Amino acid sequence: MRPSILILTVLFFTLPILAQTPIDSTKIHNLNTVKVEAGGINPDILRLAPIQGTYIYSGKKNEVIDLTQKNVALTEKYGRQIFAKVPGVFVYDMDGTGNQMNISTRGLDPHRGWEFNIRKDGIITNSDMYGYPASHYNIPMEAVERIELVRGTGSLQYGAQFGGMLNYISKQPDTTKAFTFETINTIGSYGLVSTYNGASGRIDKFRYSTWLNKKWISGYRDNSDSQYGSEAVSLFYDASKNLHFKLEWTHSNYITHLAGPLTDAMFNSNPKMSTRSRNYYNPNIHIPSMTIDWKINPKTQLQLTSSAVIGARNSVMFDKPVTIEDAISATTLQYTNRQVDIDHFNSYTTELRGLHSYKILERTNTFTTGIQLMNNDLHRQQQGKGTTGTDFDLSLVTPGWGRDLHYKTNNIAVFAENRWLLSNKFSVNTGARIEIGETNMTGTTTYYSDAELPNTIKHKFPLFGVSVQYDLTENINFYGGVSQAYRPVILKDIIPASIYEVSDKNLKDAYGYNAEAGFRGKWKSLKWDVTGFYLQYNNRLGTIAQTNSQGDLIVFKTNIGNSRTKGVELFLQKDFYLGNQASLSVFTSTSYMDAKYLDAIIKSGNTNTNVSGNKVESVPNWISRNGFTLKYSVVSLSALYSYTSDSFADAINTTEPSISGASGIVPSYQLLDLNLAIRLTDKIKFQINANNILDEHYFTKRPQFYPGPGIWPSDGRTFSGTLSIKI
Repeated sequence: MRPSILILTVLFFTLPILAQTPIDSTKIHNLNTVKVEAGGINPDILRLAPIQGTYIYSGKKNEVIDLTQKNVALTEKYGRQIFAKVPGVFVYDMDGTGNQMNISTRGLDPHRGWEFNIRKDGIITNSDMYGYPASHYNIPMEAVERIELVRGTGSLQYGAQFGGMLNYISKQPDTTKAFTFETINTIGSYGLVSTYNGASGRIDKFRYSTWLNKKWISGYRDNSDSQYGSEAVSLFYDASKNLHFKLEWTHSNYITHLAGPLTDAMFNSNPKMSTRSRNYYNPNIHIPSMTIDWKINPKTQLQLTSSAVIGARNSVMFDKPVTIEDAISATTLQYTNRQVDIDHFNSYTTELRGLHSYKILERTNTFTTGIQLMNNDLHRQQQGKGTTGTDFDLSLVTPGWGRDLHYKTNNIAVFAENRWLLSNKFSVNTGARIEIGETNMTGTTTYYSDAELPNTIKHKFPLFGVSVQYDLTENINFYGGVSQAYRPVILKDIIPASIYEVSDKNLKDAYGYNAEAGFRGKWKSLKWDVTGFYLQYNNRLGTIAQTNSQGDLIVFKTNIGNSRTKGVELFLQKDFYLGNQASLSVFTSTSYMDAKYLDAIIKSGNTNTNVSGNKVESVPNWISRNGFTLKYSVVSLSALYSYTSDSFADAINTTEPSISGASGIVPSYQLLDLNLAIRLTDKIKFQINANNILDEHYFTKRPQFYPGPGIWPSDGRTFSGTLSIKI
């Protein structure tokens, strides 16, 4: 048993005993629910409180998305609908299954959200922060109550990620009954069938919540079917009104058929076509966790969490460019053997956080501090010789792996932040985070000398930040700040792909800072948040061309230079009250981003090219989402118009498409979604979703690596219907 798990087990059984002194004689009575109805508009976009739990959010840009108040296609998980009122969110639609959320902000890489510190109820879900920071765990949106997004200037308190924190808060147990049941069922275009079923309740000092989701879809494109399943069990024990325990296990597992990339000619001819029929992807992730919340006194509280990410990312693919057909050989009468790749995740995190309030000159200041320990072992097995079959099969026909590597990290982070209340209206936060750790890569490859393969990356970063907030009124304030961040060298950055590649033995982690200044508030029926930001990203990873001592051309994996992104994010919403039963809400969520390389050189062909001044790939200048929600009695109609301007697919800023479709312009696109919800009773709701109703043929990115270089079309027009029942 790991030390952190052992410690938590002991605490779980001993703290309730300590909490008995003094004896809490207060009797708890559960009163019947009283429902108050009034005309008005229930907000679906909120802000975090200045102090929440053991976190300080004052002075930081943040959004809270209340999914219980939104008309969106939850099952399909369209990021443009869920994050519609968060300006600047770039959505990478790559598979159309609704299983994976790929988003970014402020010009960062959207691949599986790996520039974010991603959490579920405060528990980290990134697979491996140092080896593969993508979040392969995927929670169904039906299980989510709200989403908290904090931009990078708040990163000192929870992690060092440039993107910030993305926290999915699941639906909490119903504390008024011993048993409550909820079922949400969806059917839709292209064979979509989904069922979500959850139960929760309270029995004396115990609370519980459990849910299960199953989903099937044949897919918009040929060979793009998917099967998805996820579950969670949460057990709560309220030892007293100030001491709470939580044990949880959650799991997601899906297998999706990868239809393969397209060339530009293929996409223009038929975006639904498939170039691969034997490629599959399967992340299977378990996340057990334990949380202890202890409010020691009205001024001091502690939170201890221990969690793990355990599972695998599996794929079996004919891993060749789209220009090479996957066909049956006329000689063998069989397909070519596929490649099997498996990443085994073993990531453990223990975090102790504390928050204390104190007074200086009759003003209440707040201090938060904590320590985070991470122990990760990413075991990567790649280039296994798979079968010649057509189904999902990870077995090898020849024992052994082309790559068999371990990427082990031990890291400790200590952080502290203080909110100084200088007046009733003005506060200043000062914070620091120290990251100290080391990552070691060991293992073997079939094409590289074992003696030259090992590599060690040392992580040692003192990170600092400051933020301010000035409250004009209770609902209107100015805010701003600057905070340092860094991104570790991950496994894909360090593995030489062939004998002709060499990894720099002195690779440096990417580092930089986020800076922002904003004005937000609410006045009568008008809500707004406008922010200017600047993101500096140094030591970007890439490749350059070099010659070795024998004069041979090699590809050198190293730090290639820096980039910066600056821009403006605007959210504006106006609500109109049209009578006792009618209302109209209109909004715009628009961002402008200018992302460019600075002092950067990359490999182009067999030579190096200076890309300083070039635009950063996959960063459109404009992202604008605009819409309205019209409510009358029990009926609610929402419309969303989304526009994303064009962008480049590579740092060279290639304009003409390559033969494979992996480079060239990503054209602008515009989408229209409609959602109609009818609340039949307090417990029954029916919703119809019409997504991309104008049937726009578009794609959002030209990936350079997984799931294959080329064009991956996004979904065209789809429809779905959802029935929700609470018992």
